[in-house]
Amino acid sequence: MSTVDFSTVAWRKSSYSEDGTGGNCVEVAASPQVVGVRDSKAPVSNLSVSAAAWIAFLESARR
Repeated sequence: MSTVDFSTVAWRKSSYSEDGTGGNCVEVAASPQVVGVRDSKAPVSNLSVSAAAWIAFLESARR
């Protein structure tokens, strides 16, 4: 899996996380090969998965 400097990519937050309190938010940043996932309350650490694994996760979650 490729290494990505996630400090240089745009992080996106789910619109479902917008509860107005700035609370429990999951953020995602994507490059062509790697997807980063993090908790907005702890943005210095993230989970990196392959783009293929992220797509498989999303397809499974949609069922």
